[in-house]
Amino acid sequence: MSPPKVSGVIDRLLVGEGDTVAYGDTLALITSRELAGLKSQWIIAQTNEVLAAQALERLEGLWAQKVTSEANVQTARAEHESAKTESEAAETELHAVGIDHAALEKIATAPDGNNANAYLTAPLAGTIVRRAATLGETVTAGDSSAKVLFTIVDDSVVWADIAVYKQDISRVRVGAPVALKSDAGDVIAQSTVAFILPVIDEVSRTATARVILDNADRSLTPGQFVIADLSVGNAAEVLRVPQSAVQLVENRPSVFVPVDGGFAPRAVMVGTTAGGYVEIRSGLEEGDLFVSDGAFTLKAQLEKRRLWRRPRTLG
Repeated sequence: MSPPKVSGVIDRLLVGEGDTVAYGDTLALITSRELAGLKSQWIIAQTNEVLAAQALERLEGLWAQKVTSEANVQTARAEHESAKTESEAAETELHAVGIDHAALEKIATAPDGNNANAYLTAPLAGTIVRRAATLGETVTAGDSSAKVLFTIVDDSVVWADIAVYKQDISRVRVGAPVALKSDAGDVIAQSTVAFILPVIDEVSRTATARVILDNADRSLTPGQFVIADLSVGNAAEVLRVPQSAVQLVENRPSVFVPVDGGFAPRAVMVGTTAGGYVEIRSGLEEGDLFVSDGAFTLKAQLEKRRLWRRPRTLG
């Protein structure tokens, strides 16, 4: 996250590593003389504006009674405009360091010391993965070279960047199905190509196809290495089913379809496999119902029944 908006000393730490925070949650309390000074300047500017407005109103009344000169009224107007400008400038400085209009109204009546309190808040929702801030540490506003006080990771949505060789990039299409696999070959996530970065890395000579994945269950970890099974080539309409739906039953690729009283395997002819899906060339028609999840369990139950019914020799 970015440096604090005001300089000061860290007086209190409110979160630690592993804590989950929402947007706007307070991470730390900073005691800031700089902030206290900005608020004091605003209070003084506000007071001067009020006094200038009162002086102008009084002189305009006297001018209407022909008791004072027009020159005095013009001078009072100029002083009022100057005070108003200074007040607006002081307010703008406070807005720039994160003080909103609701907080402005409380400055004049705040208890002693509270006007020096600055709150470091979370710029996004996520998990605190690193806390480098320490109690009593001095922090400087706008110091881009300063260390990061809190590192927050929002891993509810993750990106997978796929390196695509230069000669293959023309075959990759936005919307192409992608299956992400572990080193063991297990499919751990499925999605589609969101977009292709129009730059080729000069060193690796590869382009990047980016996949955006919903990670609400936190099954994927930022920085994790995965293998991408990416469907490429010319687009053509084919009938596809999830890989998990196709099971070997009596050494024949089959899908389970609903029948009276349950489900039964139906032999199919399969084609190419890509992106976690299998092409069905025959045995299943568009619109046919089939078991997408749980086919492996049905296969196991079927084999168990067949084993039970197999003739046995009694001794």
